[in-house]
Amino acid sequence: MRNKLILWFSVLLLVVLIAFMAKDLFTSNDPTDKNVYEYDLNSLREVDSKLVSHKESKQIKINADEIHAIATDQNDQIYVGTDKNVIVLDAEGALIRSLKLRQPASCLTVMDNGNIVVGMSTRVDIRKPDGSLRNSFVVKGERTYITSIAVQDENIFIADAGQKIIHHFDMDGNKIKEIGGENQEEGIKGFVIPSPFFDLLIGRQGELWAVNPGRHAFEAYNFEGQQISNWERTSMSVEGFSGCCNPSNIAMLSDGSFVTAEKGLERIKIHLPSGDFKSVVAAPELFEEGTIGIDLAVDSNDRILVLDPVKGLIRIFEAK
Repeated sequence: MRNKLILWFSVLLLVVLIAFMAKDLFTSNDPTDKNVYEYDLNSLREVDSKLVSHKESKQIKINADEIHAIATDQNDQIYVGTDKNVIVLDAEGALIRSLKLRQPASCLTVMDNGNIVVGMSTRVDIRKPDGSLRNSFVVKGERTYITSIAVQDENIFIADAGQKIIHHFDMDGNKIKEIGGENQEEGIKGFVIPSPFFDLLIGRQGELWAVNPGRHAFEAYNFEGQQISNWERTSMSVEGFSGCCNPSNIAMLSDGSFVTAEKGLERIKIHLPSGDFKSVVAAPELFEEGTIGIDLAVDSNDRILVLDPVKGLIRIFEAK
């Protein structure tokens, strides 16, 4: 019996010894040793100060439970879409008026004539400068979700993240066509939109620009729906965009450069009209980690207005 116990203890000791040896073989005590296939998001949040071209010059606190969208008009008045209304401010942030909404605003833009076009999930309201309703219409579809609106003359372009398409309407709410659907013959791959971020703007030549966020790409279309230009920048570095779907929001400077906002890495950047990286406006350290829904606008002086929905602020950045 004693011999058997000695044998069992010997076997157990051998098993423990092998286990410790195996642990030493497959692990390291070196704190710098890490998974080479795993990128460090924290390191990507660090931005070289030499790349930063702007400084924050002003903050405007918005009195609302939720803020979703921002736009400016030709007089540099600021429009903020909230969960209950559209707040109109002067260029310095003083309140001018507030327009009550029937639903939370998901996006908005201001026409050259002062009309305010507001997207609200599946509905578009067109309001006169005094706030009275000019027209209202619904964008039909089981999965419709309006995330951006761009207007040129009598043409209204509506980014629908749910149906992954751009709707072209006239001012009376008549649908003209759809833009950006997959078309192999014309080389259009179609929009990849994994999350409800799908932004539009009108370029300097009157062309329609759309973000294809799942492809980290920008695409330009004429009003007939033909793609006339595109560029793509996929990269983990500051020169491009990463994650499932970036950039999330865009605006345009007077020289045609794009201002971009990202989620995952909360940063604001400038890309040249060619798509090449130019500079950083605001580094991730300026935002609460996890902030999403950072909307953008640019005024006539190329001030960059950043809507920070977590802090409830409009943050204004100017070139250094």
